Amino acid sequence: ILIVNKLTIAQKEIIVMKRSTLTIALFFILTAALFAQDENKASVKFYGFVQTDLIFDTRQVVAVRDGHFMLYPKPESLDAAGKDLNAKASFNILAIQTRVGAKITLPEAIGAKWSGLIEGSFFGMNNMDINGFRLRHAFVKAQWKTTSALFGQYWHPMFVTSCFTGTISFNTGAPFTPFTRNPQVRVTQKVGKINFIGTILTQVDFVSTGPVGPNTIYLRNSVLPALNLRVEYFTANKEKGNEFLVGASLNFKRLIPRISSDVYDSITDQTYTYKGIEEVSSLSGMIYFKVKVPAITIKAAGTYAQDAYNLTMIGGYAVEKVVNPVKGFQEYTPVSTLAGWTDIHSNGKKWQVGLFAGYTKNLGSENTITGPYYSRGSSIDYVYRLSQRFVYNIGKFRIAPEVEYTVAAYGTPNQYGEVEDAVAVGNLRLLLGFFLFF
Repeated sequence: ILIVNKLTIAQKEIIVMKRSTLTIALFFILTAALFAQDENKASVKFYGFVQTDLIFDTRQVVAVRDGHFMLYPKPESLDAAGKDLNAKASFNILAIQTRVGAKITLPEAIGAKWSGLIEGSFFGMNNMDINGFRLRHAFVKAQWKTTSALFGQYWHPMFVTSCFTGTISFNTGAPFTPFTRNPQVRVTQKVGKINFIGTILTQVDFVSTGPVGPNTIYLRNSVLPALNLRVEYFTANKEKGNEFLVGASLNFKRLIPRISSDVYDSITDQTYTYKGIEEVSSLSGMIYFKVKVPAITIKAAGTYAQDAYNLTMIGGYAVEKVVNPVKGFQEYTPVSTLAGWTDIHSNGKKWQVGLFAGYTKNLGSENTITGPYYSRGSSIDYVYRLSQRFVYNIGKFRIAPEVEYTVAAYGTPNQYGEVEDAVAVGNLRLLLGFFLFF
């Protein structure tokens, strides 16, 4: 049995290595092929950076990729003597955020300027695939005078690329801000200084969860993709170095947790399967703003989210009740989350100092919960974080230390999913990042 298990693990590792190697090879072959073409047809510009992080935590944390992407500290877990098992420090060095990308410029067609982008890192698709090449962005964009259209994989529109946190830690402010990339079709219409942005989205690696665990099947079975509408106002004075941005986003998502149910009959000692479509819908909204003057930049955002699991935030949904005991059909209710953050940093080219603060609260559900939770942090009442960073740039090289303190309060959910009798635990993360840009 041990030999078989070892062979199985080895085979899995070989498969992962082959897939990662093939992905990297295809990436460079395709981009090199484009680069080799006539300049009048297409041009490719490579970019990226090498990044190495040194990470020290004073406590065990909820995280992925060997602790690299940290969300919050783990709760107390007492042994027979009353000692907290999770009160244990850890240290790691990782270079998995090393990134490479290619910006592609194509000739004009149908009155539009065409461009594309391919970008990946070595973060891996899951913990077993750590160091594996992972696709981050891949899209084609058409730009007309006041209208643009994007097709492919890119940041979720609730992750605003012109207004996001500047933390050194790769969590980039999660779980206080939406953090997800999605396959999508996005159309932007510019009217003066106002942008109207409409997006339809599916899921690939940032997915919802449900009865069979994290999976894209819940959104795929709904047939309706997630829908997002964003409106923002932006003005800038390049000569004075001033910028002002304010916007709002509204997001709708419908999931199908199950398309059938299994019911055990104790009289016949058999399990019967019944076809039945169950669904849960959620609505989320966000507001954000940014103010930039020559010396400093101030950014802030607030999010109210239902079923925020796929946004890398706390929350999700749960079973409200069984509506058909004979066939086992259920109704679901979303669990709501409130979150906010602010980020302030100086704008020096050589030296920068930044401060981040974030807070998120589990609001529970409007309906009673009787069944299991399909969510992240269902026993968490609130989480907050304070972090301070220093950035020192020497040409294309950067060294950036950061001190990050995160507190999570764990308790017991009541019938509405609101957490009671919470006990707070904290983790201090010391991070030192080294970057080389190209």
